[in-house]
Amino acid sequence: MEQQLTDKIYTQFTPHFLQINNESHMHSSGKGANSHFRIVLVTDDFLGVSKVARHQQIYQLFASELQNGIHALALHLYTLAEWEKLNQQAPLSPNCMGIGQ
Repeated sequence: MEQQLTDKIYTQFTPHFLQINNESHMHSSGKGANSHFRIVLVTDDFLGVSKVARHQQIYQLFASELQNGIHALALHLYTLAEWEKLNQQAPLSPNCMGIGQ
């Protein structure tokens, strides 16, 4: 599934940096599931695009996957300048409530 998501992103955007992590093991879906993904995408295609519009673009791109198995996407979407201001670090995802406690 990670490769499918990667391929779709590269058809739509020109990433400076892309990281896709399957985080299903952090949720009740468990290890080996393809239900929760964290995406860090750095592209200047987001220049002048609001954070809400960036998320909308990704959700539109993955509409089929969201209807067929993906339950959630943790999206961290930046321009190159924004990414550099963050020292090239996106926040980590927390465990789902009840998992790891």
